[in-house]
Amino acid sequence: MIRRATAEDVAAIARVFDRALATMTYLPVMHTHEENVAWFGARVSDHEAWVWDDGEVHGYMLLAEAELLHIYLDPDRTGRGIGTQLLDLAKARRPGGFTLWTFQQNEGARRFYERHGLRAIEFGDGSGNEERTPDVRYEWRPPAA
Repeated sequence: MIRRATAEDVAAIARVFDRALATMTYLPVMHTHEENVAWFGARVSDHEAWVWDDGEVHGYMLLAEAELLHIYLDPDRTGRGIGTQLLDLAKARRPGGFTLWTFQQNEGARRFYERHGLRAIEFGDGSGNEERTPDVRYEWRPPAA
């Protein structure tokens, strides 16, 4: 169900992102769908991108060198283990650890990350993100041997 994303997945990834973002009513709308498609097109080609696909893409993640840039699911697919599978893959692909940012108001994501062993290491006032919305940086490090 999880596979490496290709250029053919870009439109589906953008749709998942748009649907997920629509549930975050505390965020301003920053970009059109077309702008998101263009942005994801560049990210799929220059980052490590993965999709959860059962015949249709319902989730994705984008990994940089030491940062999980995005992990999003279709809102109607949460609570089914898809996010856990994607996060476990991120841990396997970045065994030395990684960080990620989420919005402080995204309580569901914060509970999810904390339940999976990530810890909050920095709180921002929103001045460092495009949305100007308070955020929090999480870190995952492998357990000490």
